[in-house]
Amino acid sequence: QVQLVESGGGLVQPGGSLTLSCSASGSRLRPYAVAWFRQRPGMEREYVAGFSRGGGHTYYSDSVKGRVTISRDNNKNTVTLQMNSLKPEDTGVYYCAADQRIITSSLRLPDQYDYWGQGTQVTVSS
Repeated sequence: QVQLVESGGGLVQPGGSLTLSCSASGSRLRPYAVAWFRQRPGMEREYVAGFSRGGGHTYYSDSVKGRVTISRDNNKNTVTLQMNSLKPEDTGVYYCAADQRIITSSLRLPDQYDYWGQGTQVTVSS
């Protein structure tokens, strides 16, 4: 079983950058698929970016592609989300999620992930 803790959220102006971090404990993240989701006000939780199991492939949602980079540090057992050129519509709570059995076709489905962090708030506003 893995425990996830997000950090790095905050208030940033449009066009700015933030780096979110997901730190894992209880298990090594390497065998897991790990993803970042977000929940914007009044909207359902949506996939932002993630790794397949073992980290062999990365995936991005169309809404963030080119502005966001996901990376992982297996030594530190962390997954990082670097977000640039932030827009007000990026505002929301960002969650880290992990699962050890998820299949590739289900990576973008939040109900397929067993483990979640508590979330970190990102607010993009002038």
